[in-house]
Amino acid sequence: QVQVVESGGGLVQPGGSLRLSCAASGSIARINAMGWYRQAPGKQRELVATITAFSGTNYAEPLRGRFTISRDNAKNTVYLQMNSLKPEDTAVYYCNAMIQEVRGAFGNYWGQGTQVTVSS
Repeated sequence: QVQVVESGGGLVQPGGSLRLSCAASGSIARINAMGWYRQAPGKQRELVATITAFSGTNYAEPLRGRFTISRDNAKNTVYLQMNSLKPEDTAVYYCNAMIQEVRGAFGNYWGQGTQVTVSS
């Protein structure tokens, strides 16, 4: 089995920073793309950023420059550094990973989400 678990969410004041982490574990042969998505109350889930196995990155344009995605392949972990946070960044942030299991199957895995609240 494969698990994807996020951590690092919380309450932060406007202008502050947070770093989210997402670790994949289990019977993993390789991890292809990993990414972060978010869903605010009453809105659809949207892309934040993705990163390939070779660290090629893609960002939602409004977030480029404030958010930085990175990964540590040795730890099967992806990070999201969020700076200059705004109240409109408040959302549940979800990690996504395209994983090939040891038995050969490919799967698209989601974490349970971590709440980020930006408020004074």
